[in-house]
Amino acid sequence: MTEIRSYANSDREAVVELALRAWEPVHASMRRVLGEMLCRRLIPDWRESQRATVTEDLDSDSSHVWVAVREDTVAGFAAVHLKPDDKAGEVHLVAVDPDHQGRGVGRALIDHATVWIAEQGMTTAMVETGGDEGHRPARALYENAGYTALPVVRYFRAL
Repeated sequence: MTEIRSYANSDREAVVELALRAWEPVHASMRRVLGEMLCRRLIPDWRESQRATVTEDLDSDSSHVWVAVREDTVAGFAAVHLKPDDKAGEVHLVAVDPDHQGRGVGRALIDHATVWIAEQGMTTAMVETGGDEGHRPARALYENAGYTALPVVRYFRAL
């Protein structure tokens, strides 16, 4: 059974470490798509960049963060940003520890975040992910949770 609860400072190390483990295959996929040179230019140290993104959400007063707990272990997390002027909420980050993937943890997190966004009076929820193979599980999760994809193509060129 997965319990969703509010993030606590004592969860910090577990959240950051699981995020890095969860996003490692995503960044490997991005390297395959973009090539090593272009990937290094865009994200010189993906681990440091990812760590900074996660800790920024954990420390921000405008982020709402929950953790998923299974068997007394932090198994995943989600962070939401509200955009009241747009009556929208963005699921900014979602990650599930690889040891807990495929067990409904991601779905519990996305459902919790979506319900919370609606309870805040927002009329739209959104989440963004990549179109590469490494992001395929995330796309499946969001589509199964009732989100509709709007394909966006972003091109890069090394100069």
